[in-house]
Amino acid sequence: MDLSQAIEQANAFVFPGFLTDDDSLTQERSKNEEAIKVLTDAWKAAPLGREPFSFDLVRGLADRNRDICDRYGIERLRNTNGLNLARRLSDADLIHGVATLQHRTDEEVARVSGPTAADLGIAYIDAPVWGAVVGIDLETSDREPDRGYVINVGLEFMNLTPTAKPTNPYSAYCGMPEMYAEKGVPLSEIHHITWKDLEGMPPLRQNPKMQKAILAALTAFPYMAHNAAFEDSWFMLNVDGYAEARKAGIIVPIDTRDICRRVDPEVRLLPRETHPATLENWARRRGTLSKNEKERHLGLEDVDLMLATVQAEFSERKMFPGQREED
Repeated sequence: MDLSQAIEQANAFVFPGFLTDDDSLTQERSKNEEAIKVLTDAWKAAPLGREPFSFDLVRGLADRNRDICDRYGIERLRNTNGLNLARRLSDADLIHGVATLQHRTDEEVARVSGPTAADLGIAYIDAPVWGAVVGIDLETSDREPDRGYVINVGLEFMNLTPTAKPTNPYSAYCGMPEMYAEKGVPLSEIHHITWKDLEGMPPLRQNPKMQKAILAALTAFPYMAHNAAFEDSWFMLNVDGYAEARKAGIIVPIDTRDICRRVDPEVRLLPRETHPATLENWARRRGTLSKNEKERHLGLEDVDLMLATVQAEFSERKMFPGQREED
């Protein structure tokens, strides 16, 4: 699919209710998701301020695709890979994240890490990290941001010091279409969120006030998330203004999963099952979660755990200002 075809697909007058058979729903979903990918890539690649279309076009197509998936049966897509969930942040994003935490330029960090971020672990400990961040975690009804719904948001703020505590916690549920009152909330075996938690709540895409609140937090400070590419992908297609602010450099995601993989010199020696890729494994390694405890997989609780573990890791590596001088 080329760009003109993707724009045509996004602008097509399609009434999902008229698509009733599986083949029609499958074909429409496939075309939608391919178009979202083509449009997103073209919009990102265009010079800032000279994009060939508004990103509202992409978000609108994602909204339409969710309705298609609901009608088809989102549970039937569980093992069908999508196109619009990023697996990782780009090397440039990772370098910029370190530069932001250290209040240095990207060029300074790239000189240490290399342009492909191969030595980013060295760059992390090359200068102190400091400043305020917002930690955030999403619980969703599917992995793919153009298929499912954000159903829980947790965020809070913290200064990067050895003893700081998170402040201004915020947690909220977001609704889903009424059909899920009978079908049940997808992925509830992971996040344990039920229809009772969501009943009466508007979906995030129909809640501009919540979208604005989330955007305000993410534009105030760099945000930390464990596997931030997940949150980044979901925000792109679910929060008005996020894609625009992200492209303009106003929003800076920082991936704590990348931090734990890079700054711990012993990580490559650990057994595979205890690699600190998951927040749960990393927290156990840093002592912020006991061996008998499990990660909650609920927004605010996971943010608490993530920030405490980041703090413990940075302290362990003496990455805060003044810690090296104290030795």
